[in-house]
Amino acid sequence: MSLRAKPGDRLIIKGHHVGEHDQDAEILRVLGDDDGPPFEVRWSEDGRVSRIYPGTDAVVERFGPDGQPEFVPASHP
Repeated sequence: MSLRAKPGDRLIIKGHHVGEHDQDAEILRVLGDDDGPPFEVRWSEDGRVSRIYPGTDAVVERFGPDGQPEFVPASHP
């Protein structure tokens, strides 16, 4: 199973422990094949830019025309 994303989507990485907050980043570029990882992202917490291969704790949010988040399902190979 692999994430698919487009520039402008939001990458959310779920906290692993009680009290640990989620991390989120804007996807700037999709560097993999078929809209898959790796992604170049800008982290909302501190603005740094990095390349990431997200794990199973990550989800992608896409915002629809009404400004509400839409679920982006992972695709199966």
